[in-house]
Amino acid sequence: MKHCLRRRIVHSINWTWSAHAHYDRGMAGARRLGKYAEELGTTGGESGCPDIWGLENGDIAVIGRDLTDSYRTDLPGGVKIAPDERLVVIPRRTAVAAKADTPDA
Repeated sequence: MKHCLRRRIVHSINWTWSAHAHYDRGMAGARRLGKYAEELGTTGGESGCPDIWGLENGDIAVIGRDLTDSYRTDLPGGVKIAPDERLVVIPRRTAVAAKADTPDA
């Protein structure tokens, strides 16, 4: 029993976040944070719209423009983008609209 407890404590100390769609039910339990893109005027009727979603496991999913290549060489000190990550940009009003649906802690 001591071994299991120690292992859990060490695991939580060394824990790093990782996104895995199979840990939850994908988007089945997701809910939009903020307003629809049409309400905010952030879509021109084209395919795709900026959006923010709260996933069932508490993580946040963002749909936006992938500007990873544009910003990769101009990041602030200490900021890194892993090979499997993307820097996604959304309109400010999309994030502001989601604030009311986002918990403070």
